[in-house]
Amino acid sequence: MGEFTTVAVDAMGGDDAPGVIIKGAVDAVTEKSQLKLVLVGDRETIEKELSGYTYDKDRVDIRHASQVISNDESPVAAIRNKKDSSIVVCQKMVRDGQADAMVSAGSTGAVLAGGQLIVGRLKGVERAPLAPLIPTEKGFSLLIDCGANVDARPSALVQFAKMGSVYMEHIIGIKDPKVAIVNIGAEEEKGNQLVKETYPLLKAAKGIHFIGNIEARDIPAGKADVIVCEAFVGNVILKMYEGVASTLFHKIKEGLMSSVRTKMGALLIKPTLKNLVKQFDAAEYGGAPLLGLKGLVVKSHGSSNALEIKNSIIQCIAFKEQDISGKIGDMLTDN
Repeated sequence: MGEFTTVAVDAMGGDDAPGVIIKGAVDAVTEKSQLKLVLVGDRETIEKELSGYTYDKDRVDIRHASQVISNDESPVAAIRNKKDSSIVVCQKMVRDGQADAMVSAGSTGAVLAGGQLIVGRLKGVERAPLAPLIPTEKGFSLLIDCGANVDARPSALVQFAKMGSVYMEHIIGIKDPKVAIVNIGAEEEKGNQLVKETYPLLKAAKGIHFIGNIEARDIPAGKADVIVCEAFVGNVILKMYEGVASTLFHKIKEGLMSSVRTKMGALLIKPTLKNLVKQFDAAEYGGAPLLGLKGLVVKSHGSSNALEIKNSIIQCIAFKEQDISGKIGDMLTDN
C-alpha cells in the first residue's frame, strides 16, 4: 500500500448512514492527499450519494456488500451469519492486508466482536480495549476500556495501561504519559477486588508511568493521561461525561438567552464559548480505536456527524505511520 494509508469505511453503519458517512469520507480524502478509501456497502446507494460530490476518484473505490448488521442483532451471530455485511467485509479487508484500517459507526457489538474474531488480537494480548479520547482541563486523556470488556482481569488492565501509554506517546505526543486506575479514593487499599489486585501489578509494571488511583472527579482536571478501568466503569464515565457536558451547555445557553442584558453579554463571550464547546465536542476527536489488534479498527458513535467520520478516518494515518500495533506488540513482548 506504499505511502498511502488505505481505510475501509463502513458506508452503511450509523444512524444517518450513508449520507453523513459519505460526506465525512469525501471530506477526509479531500483534506489528506495520503489517504485512499474503500467505501463498503450497497454499490448503487453509495454511487448515488457520491454523485453529488467532487473528489479524487483515483483514491476512492467502492466494495459492494449486500448485507447490513443492525443494532438489535446478536453481534457474534451476525458476524458469523452475515459474511457479506459491510462490517464483516471491512474487517476482512484489514485482516487480509487490503486495508490498513477500518472505520464504522455501525453496531458496536459487531465491530468489537468482529475485531477480535476476524482481524484478531496481537500475540499475547488478552483483551482488546476500546479507547476514546476525552476532553480535560489540560487537553485530553485516554479512557481505556470504555465498552469492550466488562469482566477484565487484573492482568488485562495492566495491558490496557501499556497499550494506552503507547498510544498517547506516539499518537498524541505526550512523553512518559501518566497512568492512573479509576477508584473510589486515592488510598492504595481502597477499591473493589479487581482494583485492589490490579494496583500492585501496575505499580510494578515496567514501561509505564503509574501515578496511582484517580477518582472520577479528578478525571476532567486532567490529572492522568491514561485512565485505566474495566469497560462497565469506563462506559459509565463516558456516558456521564457526555451527559453532563450536554446539560451544562444547554443551561448556559438558556441563561444567556434569558434577558436582553444576558443576550448582550452572550455576544461578547460568543467566541470563547464556541471554542469551549468545540473542546467538548466528541466529533473533534474522531472515533475510538480498538487497541491490541493486528490491524486498526475504529468505532465511531452511531450518531456521528460528518466531522466525526472525517476525523475518525484521518486518525488512521498517524496510527499506520507510527506503527502503533507493532509498538504495542513490542511493549507487551518486552515487558
